[in-house]
Amino acid sequence: MREYEGGVEDVVTLFRPTGPKELALVAASGWLRWPRRLPDQPIFYPVTNEAYAREIAERWNVKESGVGFVTRFAVRKAFLDRYERHVVGAREHEEYWIPAEELEAFNDALVGEIEVVASFTAAP
Repeated sequence: MREYEGGVEDVVTLFRPTGPKELALVAASGWLRWPRRLPDQPIFYPVTNEAYAREIAERWNVKESGVGFVTRFAVRKAFLDRYERHVVGAREHEEYWIPAEELEAFNDALVGEIEVVASFTAAP
């Protein structure tokens, strides 16, 4: 359960590793929405634990753009229950697969703000 401006609700806390371009779009939304997927991005992949998000941000986002961020956000459990969790490698590599065409509904199910909880930069 999580308290928020509208009351108390069952939510699931998720994480997302992201690069600076995506994070700038999240900031432009007031930290309330994920941006639309690009044509070559048919799935939005939030992950279920911070360790996995840190691993991706540090290994992949930093490699791609020189910086990687880990974000944390809450989603209404009743909405998220329609999706399966997928394990993609080790047991802790667990994520949801949200089709791009359902991202607006996913955004509508967010509770509170998206927050940055970690950042990584390339070693000099």
